[in-house]
Amino acid sequence: MNFSLLAAAAAGATGPNASMIFMLVAVFGITYFLMIRPQKKKQKEEQTMRDNLQIGDEITTIGGIIGKIVTVKDDSLIIETGADRNRMKITRWAISQNNTANEKLAAEREAAKEAAEKEKAARLEAKGKTPKESKKDKAKKEKF
Repeated sequence: MNFSLLAAAAAGATGPNASMIFMLVAVFGITYFLMIRPQKKKQKEEQTMRDNLQIGDEITTIGGIIGKIVTVKDDSLIIETGADRNRMKITRWAISQNNTANEKLAAEREAAKEAAEKEKAARLEAKGKTPKESKKDKAKKEKF
């Protein structure tokens, strides 16, 4: 590495040397915001999901095994899989998703969507329109 370039840039030199250092800093900044920061955020969310596991949750492991949690310990879990209720001991880091939490989230989204549709229908009724009535239908009614 050429230390004279760094020394010149630190001394406040302008020109190609300073612009090169600026470009390197910009590349590292862009790399951080586009690659490193999102990965750390995803790891933090996964760790939170693993810490919030409870008995009775249905999970999927990184190997694709689906099971229900029977016992929770510090760094391991025991899950039941299949119709014959085989039990397996797995480590927490081997869990890829909590299916129970995903189902709850999907149900909440569906309930919010239905509530929004009911509210929209109520507003249309208050204005004297039916929910299915469009502008074309309204124009046809006015002609006859």
